[in-house]
Amino acid sequence: MRIFAPNHVVAKSRFWYFLKKAHKVKKASGEIVSVNEIFEKKPLTPNNYGIWIRYDSRSGTHNMYKEYRELTRNDAVYSCYQDMAARHRARFRSIHILKVETVKDVDVRRPYIKQLLEKDLKFPLPHRVIRPSSKKYVQTFVGARPNTFA
Repeated sequence: MRIFAPNHVVAKSRFWYFLKKAHKVKKASGEIVSVNEIFEKKPLTPNNYGIWIRYDSRSGTHNMYKEYRELTRNDAVYSCYQDMAARHRARFRSIHILKVETVKDVDVRRPYIKQLLEKDLKFPLPHRVIRPSSKKYVQTFVGARPNTFA
């Protein structure tokens, strides 16, 4: 069972919470043998992650699928928690992560992730201030306004 938590204490607590829901097991009749953090094999290559979640809102329980483009699985889950808090006001305790999978570029569903997969992706550089090459070219007062969109 993969549990995403900020530390091992919360991870153990969430483990017993989910185990109680899945099987008829009490904490007194079980034992946690080890808690391990799983690291990525290639943490410097961006991947697309699909996350299936179930969360409790003020009006009921909802299932959801979300996609993120991140470097690691943990970063994608963290982004999911932040996104759910921002868009749906869902707290950590009310979000259950059901499954996290790597999604191939051709299988991406969401348009906000598809736009990041284009071959010649370029970002605008909106405010480029041209700096003088040396200190002798610095001027306090100039006759023309700076052109920062070139």
